[in-house]
Amino acid sequence: MDKTLNAPRALLAATLAVALSACSPNPAAPDPAGSTASADASTDAPAPTAQDAFFDRLGALCGQAFAGTIAANEPPSTTPDAFEGKPLVMHVRECSDAEIRIPFHVGDDRSRTWVVTRTDGGLRLKHDHRHEDGSDDAVTMYGGDTAHTGSAGRQEFPVDGFSREMFSREGMEVSNTNVWAIEVEPGAQFVYELARPGSPRLFRVAFDLTRPVTLPPAPWGADSAPAPAAD
Repeated sequence: MDKTLNAPRALLAATLAVALSACSPNPAAPDPAGSTASADASTDAPAPTAQDAFFDRLGALCGQAFAGTIAANEPPSTTPDAFEGKPLVMHVRECSDAEIRIPFHVGDDRSRTWVVTRTDGGLRLKHDHRHEDGSDDAVTMYGGDTAHTGSAGRQEFPVDGFSREMFSREGMEVSNTNVWAIEVEPGAQFVYELARPGSPRLFRVAFDLTRPVTLPPAPWGADSAPAPAAD
């Protein structure tokens, strides 16, 4: 057979193969829209912060109580001190994704509860003080918000405007420069601290996290049974 007769057929077959190849999907080709969606999904959730890690450390203690000792109390008091010689117990009693309540018992005095709350800008510490009948003390809900990110182990809370106004009203102007701090070293210790920059005032209580103690009674003004911890 004359080979020249087959040339048009060969050309037609080659042209058809190229056309079919152009129409078929290419699984190896990147999908720009898909790549963008994946990138967006990976950036939707913000990365955990040091304050998130600190809050999680507190939450991990929920439902437990620990005994403490005074680690610093300067300058020495010239009057009988409310904390010296008293059993000191803190109880991580109520926990949610937004708030953790920690009663601080000084002997039989169950008036104090530390309240750590998440805010849009970080964390807030407040001191909830009650009378034995559950009513608010004249000096209560004082504290402040974090001024910087801190670390997973320590957060500081400078006094806020609400607290300064209350301290001044109650004749406690000395407290208008207070900076509180909480430290959490898992498996070791929890520390509550009060300091006044520019003055010698320093108060620290350290709680031993290696030895949980019997849960204390409810703080004044609270329900007898704590709310269940968040899942």
